[in-house]
Amino acid sequence: MANVKILLLRGVNVSGANRLPMAEFREMLAEFGLKNVDTHIQSGNAVFHDPGVEGLADKIGAAMLLRFGFKPALFIMDLAQYKKILTANPYRAAGGADGAKVHIVFLAEPATGTDMVGLRATATGGEQVTLSEAALYLHTPAGFDQSALAEKLPRFVKVSYTARNQKSAESILALAETVPAG
Repeated sequence: MANVKILLLRGVNVSGANRLPMAEFREMLAEFGLKNVDTHIQSGNAVFHDPGVEGLADKIGAAMLLRFGFKPALFIMDLAQYKKILTANPYRAAGGADGAKVHIVFLAEPATGTDMVGLRATATGGEQVTLSEAALYLHTPAGFDQSALAEKLPRFVKVSYTARNQKSAESILALAETVPAG
């Protein structure tokens, strides 16, 4: 499992923009020599065994631009990193009750400049937010779509990020744990 990787893409197949057919996406990833490629739902979540492809993120980004006409933000992490991020979620219990109300915002780099005081001040209706080095965790009891906190993330978080609700994040983990080592 040491070379099992998770790839999350930002902003694909959202409101008809950045259309990404999953079968063709899996095929493209396999062309790099990645093994046992699988995807979860239609939003650019992939798991695979990486035999050690050099410059993988750059290769994927360039190939997506050429093949699909857009280059989304890419988040590649190994299985251990991904598990650590999910395990650190302080709202896991709330997410266990309703996984769509808890979101994990995966960060491209530590968001040290994030104005947490300002971000927390936007929270309404029992919303909560916690920042770690690798992720921002949101509990949005009224739902992500209705969240003032989620709406204002771009104003306060100045690094590239992508969000998954806890239910999806856990499903991606379960899929990754089934990837054979090679």
